[in-house]
Amino acid sequence: MVTTPVAPISFDLPEKRVVLYDLSWQAYETILAALGDRRSAQLTYYKGMLEIMTPLESHENSKHVIGNFIEILVDEGDFEGIKGMGSTTLNFPTLHSGAEPDQAYYIANESLVRGKTVDLKTDPPPDLILEVDITHTDIDKNALYAEMGVPEFWRYNGRTLTIYALEADSYQEVEVSPTFPGVPKERLYEYLRDCAEVGEKQAKWNLRNWLQQQKS
Repeated sequence: MVTTPVAPISFDLPEKRVVLYDLSWQAYETILAALGDRRSAQLTYYKGMLEIMTPLESHENSKHVIGNFIEILVDEGDFEGIKGMGSTTLNFPTLHSGAEPDQAYYIANESLVRGKTVDLKTDPPPDLILEVDITHTDIDKNALYAEMGVPEFWRYNGRTLTIYALEADSYQEVEVSPTFPGVPKERLYEYLRDCAEVGEKQAKWNLRNWLQQQKS
């Protein structure tokens, strides 16, 4: 009998996900309240499906460095300001949808929420949301954030950034960010390589230097 060798299973995953199906909005709210705010897991609820995701190092690092990239683009650009929401719970009871994205930002509408606690009953949704989904997710996040009315959605799978712009209540993939039209996606990839090869401090300096050169 010949035994075929089997490659060992790797448990070094960037995210751990648990999905519950056929869950009511009331059950989601109960679970959300029971878990409280002091937790690492992020919850997403859409169409009766609840995903509980625990991010690990490679997920968190991607979220961190891409978040820094966005903030530097705002710092060096012609913007009035930025308000970072991190993974703040974004609940829309009227849609029976809730999410805790990796990063959420007010940029165009920053002045509307400056210095206050955001109330999505009266305030607009964030202008830009970033999700790092390196492992598979069952949640249709494109449909979720489109229904919430988020104008721009970035998804990063560990290798590729996909940018979506909201058009007629659905997302269309675009090659260049509507918020940062002068910055090609390749500049993000270069920034990520710099972070890995020369460190985040030098990568930030290189990015700021490139942005300032574009102004001259």
